[in-house]
Amino acid sequence: MTEIDPATSALVLIDLQARIVALPTTPYTGEEVVANALRLRDAFHKAGAPVVVVRVSRPDNPPGNELVFEPEDDKVVTKYTIGGFAGTGLDEYLRGAGIRTLVFGGIATEFGVESTLRAASDHGYNTVAVSDAMTALSAISHENAITKIFPRLGTVVTTDEAVAALA
Repeated sequence: MTEIDPATSALVLIDLQARIVALPTTPYTGEEVVANALRLRDAFHKAGAPVVVVRVSRPDNPPGNELVFEPEDDKVVTKYTIGGFAGTGLDEYLRGAGIRTLVFGGIATEFGVESTLRAASDHGYNTVAVSDAMTALSAISHENAITKIFPRLGTVVTTDEAVAALA
């Protein structure tokens, strides 16, 4: 991958909420993922490309449901299922903005991120998984998604590579 076109690409950050970021994750801590996600977000903002923050809502809304950063002008989408597309208006928003490529980060790789990335592929979007801007509840789940699943659905890059590709 050599370029991410800011005119047709969006960053999608999944479930970066306090209680989820605090989970015991691997291979990266929640804090490491948030730091890389914010680097990506800054790069997308600088390039004039949209950022979508997807947050999960549960009927009981447990403590710690708040986002770990202020979404500023980012599009916030609330999901009620594992993936970010079902019943959220995400697809309509992205198509309305002329987006064709989605760049993904978040927690957890094998749940919200993978579900949303798979749905994005099903909806015809190009997908880019940022391997160090996501983390999982188990090492084998992250490794499987990064090495087996995501490469079949799109491209896998690091935060550094994504930032360079956007510049």
